[in-house]
Amino acid sequence: MGRAAEILGVTPAFLRSLDTAKLIAPQRSDGGHRRYSRDQLRLAQRVRELIDQGTALEAACRIVVLENELAQAQNLNARLQQDMDGRQTG
Repeated sequence: MGRAAEILGVTPAFLRSLDTAKLIAPQRSDGGHRRYSRDQLRLAQRVRELIDQGTALEAACRIVVLENELAQAQNLNARLQQDMDGRQTG
């Protein structure tokens, strides 16, 4: 956790607060240390940006969740559109 906090320029307490808010759930090493994926670090960085802009933690977490859902929906829509285009020309 310390290394992840250092990379993001945040405190370990900030990362724990994201775990408590259920935004990210890091894996645990055999020794019980939190291990964050790149996607989790990206989410934490985005929350930090929103907080730095004056957004409350809970609101920042909700915004990040909605941004991710929108990106997933847009990716799905693009794939479906490609499939439809492929069927029309094939």
